Amino acid sequence: MSEVPTRAWTRPYDWAEVVIGVVAALSPLWLNTDKMTMWTMVVLGALIAIDGLVSLATPGAVYSEGVQIVLGALLFIAPWVMSYTEFNGASWTSWVAGALTIIAGAAAMPQASAAHRMAGQH
Repeated sequence: MSEVPTRAWTRPYDWAEVVIGVVAALSPLWLNTDKMTMWTMVVLGALIAIDGLVSLATPGAVYSEGVQIVLGALLFIAPWVMSYTEFNGASWTSWVAGALTIIAGAAAMPQASAAHRMAGQH
């Protein structure tokens, strides 16, 4: 079995989450959006990035990956729920960033669970 990085700030899936969140939050700067679309992307992107930072700081916290998956799902469905599918760039950014966030969260779940178990063995 491979070594599970339990040190803070070392997990690549969490770094990916931070980058995805920042890109989603900043994307209204270069995409055509309206006010509601802009704030939806800024808020969800910022929450994704913050969750990634929390995961990086506390690698044994398994709940963070679950939060990540939920936030990714919210970003993915946002174009339909918030009615901004007419903004192609914003919609595609939401769908791709949301899917990547879900994938990163699901991929990090086993690693976070193992780190949590190892932290509890002290």
